[in-house]
Amino acid sequence: MKPVKTIGKLKSGTRTTIVALGDSLTQGWMVRKGYIDFLEEMLRETFPESRFQLINCGIPGDTAQGGLYRLRDDVLDLNPDCIFVQFALNDAFCGYSAAQFKKHIQHIINEIRNDCDAEIVLITSGYVGNSPDTDFVGEFYRQLEILGEENGLPVARVHDYWKKRIDEDVDFETLVFGDLVHPTVAGYRLMAEAVMQLFDGKDGGS
Repeated sequence: MKPVKTIGKLKSGTRTTIVALGDSLTQGWMVRKGYIDFLEEMLRETFPESRFQLINCGIPGDTAQGGLYRLRDDVLDLNPDCIFVQFALNDAFCGYSAAQFKKHIQHIINEIRNDCDAEIVLITSGYVGNSPDTDFVGEFYRQLEILGEENGLPVARVHDYWKKRIDEDVDFETLVFGDLVHPTVAGYRLMAEAVMQLFDGKDGGS
């Protein structure tokens, strides 16, 4: 599944506003170039006739509940055509249960749909490597996948894309800083590539 209406607008050159709601991985914490920056370049290259703005509304340390609280002022008031929703890691490590996380994301989806017809793209965060936290964090990512299925929304599975690239030839330690969570520039590039798979302009996809 892909954001077909947004892709159509990008292809046709219709003015399009994309807003990215999320945490430090959306904001691009600690780097000169985050995934939003890479993604903007990729979109302009893929859709040379496009006229879009990609607005970064990521806040380090934020959770899905925090995103819900600021949804109106930071996102909906911008009249977006497409909204990225990227949370999970802070929710997992701040004491929220996976069920609570799912509830908060569903509330964000409901609020968006009650307000406008913007397309919604759910985005998972980075792969945390072969650590004791892998399965724990994976359950939060699984909630996003379930929500995508239940609400008919595209899901950019960033963690799966990272894992695939690591299994191929990429060194995990080159993708993250010492905390093993926050991406380096190389990690953000892969994050953008994962999201870009939903915007390749081809029919179909998941």
